[in-house]
Amino acid sequence: MAMIPTGAITTHAQTLPARTRPDEGGEPPVVVFVHGLLTDSLASYYFTLGPAFAAAGIDVVMYDLRGHGRSERPRGGYHIEAFVDDLVGLLDGLDERRPVHVVGNSFGGSIAAGLAAWHPERVATVAMIEAEPPVALWTRHMADGLSDAKRQLAREEAIGWIAAHHGAHTARLSRGASRILQTTTLAEDIPASRVIDDDLSGLTCPVLAIFGDESGLAAQVPDFEAKLPRCRTVVLPEQGHSVLVERTDETRELLLGWVREHSLAGAER
Repeated sequence: MAMIPTGAITTHAQTLPARTRPDEGGEPPVVVFVHGLLTDSLASYYFTLGPAFAAAGIDVVMYDLRGHGRSERPRGGYHIEAFVDDLVGLLDGLDERRPVHVVGNSFGGSIAAGLAAWHPERVATVAMIEAEPPVALWTRHMADGLSDAKRQLAREEAIGWIAAHHGAHTARLSRGASRILQTTTLAEDIPASRVIDDDLSGLTCPVLAIFGDESGLAAQVPDFEAKLPRCRTVVLPEQGHSVLVERTDETRELLLGWVREHSLAGAER
């Protein structure tokens, strides 16, 4: 584990080196895992995908977003461009110059898409798990969801309901989310973020998008397929938003195949 200066803040990161090296020599591919908002941290990848990717011969970078986990929590500065700048700063701090495969879960997928649009030279591919690209409609969705969460999670009876129906662990995560929302400008900053073009023309790298068929986010599939010529979409049946946790094995195999395919393609160019 390391605490790395990433511009205005310090970011907590965990790296896992590839356990095997390419047969032909050279460097292995590198994957950066970007977690979701409020109740998440790098631990979600450490206990799901990270070790398996390192075992498969891939360098792994995981980190806590600003305001989350062990990373610094400033009062303000939570526009998505700040999250993207943190990731660029992290790659610089790690002296990572290879184009990275970025895997983002939920809000992490929005960060991954922002990085690909605004810093295309840093990105080999993007994989978005139950995520939206940061377009204008996304800001409205985020405004509604964050405003409601900030109001509801401040109510003790709401936390009690979560504990009764989803368990003490989820209730603790919800309390932590409320602290972030009450002590920072996150709920106000994210809806006021910089956006990419609605036509997704800024996403020129290959994109993998994984959705659950019971999630409203799966409605994006036709739009992705029409606008992104280098896109592959996968919709998992009988699955809601919690793809990473509830369908870990399938997600791992999809992502490993994706990274291997595009790493080989890059090596052949």
